[in-house]
Amino acid sequence: MSRSICLRVAGSGSLGNRKEPFRFQPFIDLPRLAGGQKQHSKIASHTVRLELIILRNQAFCLLILTLTVGASLHAQQPVAAQPGTAHITGTVTDGNGDTLSDATVVLQGPGAEDSRKLQSNDNGFFDFDQLAPGTYHVTVSAPDFTHWNSPEVTLNAGQYMILADCTLRVASVETTVNVAYRPEEIATEQVEVEETQRVLGIIPNFYVVYDPNPAPLTTKLKYHLALKTSTDIFTVLGVGTFAAINQAGDTPGYPQGWNGYGERLGAASADGFSDILIGGAILPSLLHQDPRYFYQGSGTTKSRVFHAISSPFMCHGDNGQLQPNYSSIGGDLGSSALSNLYYPASDRGANLVFQNFAITTGERMLSSLVQEFILGRLAHKRQ
Repeated sequence: MSRSICLRVAGSGSLGNRKEPFRFQPFIDLPRLAGGQKQHSKIASHTVRLELIILRNQAFCLLILTLTVGASLHAQQPVAAQPGTAHITGTVTDGNGDTLSDATVVLQGPGAEDSRKLQSNDNGFFDFDQLAPGTYHVTVSAPDFTHWNSPEVTLNAGQYMILADCTLRVASVETTVNVAYRPEEIATEQVEVEETQRVLGIIPNFYVVYDPNPAPLTTKLKYHLALKTSTDIFTVLGVGTFAAINQAGDTPGYPQGWNGYGERLGAASADGFSDILIGGAILPSLLHQDPRYFYQGSGTTKSRVFHAISSPFMCHGDNGQLQPNYSSIGGDLGSSALSNLYYPASDRGANLVFQNFAITTGERMLSSLVQEFILGRLAHKRQ
């Protein structure tokens, strides 16, 4: 049995005067022993085992050396960036320049697979990496702030784009305040305006409405307006003048002199006050009617004339609807009926009642015509 363990150099040599060519043999060459001596065979067997162990250890060391050298060479090789990728990055701030965390940053790319969304970090920073070349758009939003939209950004392969001025402004809050006035408040303001209405700056013109949408009068305002008109200084002077005219005409049948004038002044005052109180406050409150004249001011002359002369017979209710003017008619009849209590006996009776009613109604129609075509125009010129 022979085993080649070591390497021999190629050439020729002799072994026991026997010439043979040299062979490549690793390590020790154990010659074949003549005669099959057992001791040499045993030694050769142990030697072969030893050689196998050495060979295995050498092969393992060679493998470890190869792997180590290969890893070292791979580590020394520079890592190349993935070809064709780009970045978009930026920092989100507010109007004061402070960074905003947890802002939602949305990236929209050329394709659906290029769209991404992330949150800015604690420093307001965001970064989109591994982007393919193309055109992108970034939107930044946060609660209580307006959105920020970037212009379209065109990225080339490997480009690193920093978005500047990603500033979110505080969102403006629109608050709508509906101020609702109660009808009573509106009516009170309108009556205050009406109490400033005077013909030639002297004669009270309180019972005329120029507002196209007047609020209905409350009971309190109806009595207030009646008392305001009755106690106005010009009303008092007008009653005194009317009593003097009646004194000159010797009507009603009171005597002449100061006593007669006093009685006529009292009768005229009672007529005017009762008519205003009954027709302007008591009945309108009970029947829910508006005692004022509603100025029309537009339309044909015929329609305006009809509106004026019909006002003693038609009025607006507190509900805004036209209805028979029971308040005005009742006030004139009631006031005329009360005249029987203080007029001279020669002037009392049904004739007095209807006569005074006719006179008062005619005065109302004439007054409404003047309001519609003369005083209304003057009032609008002053406005």
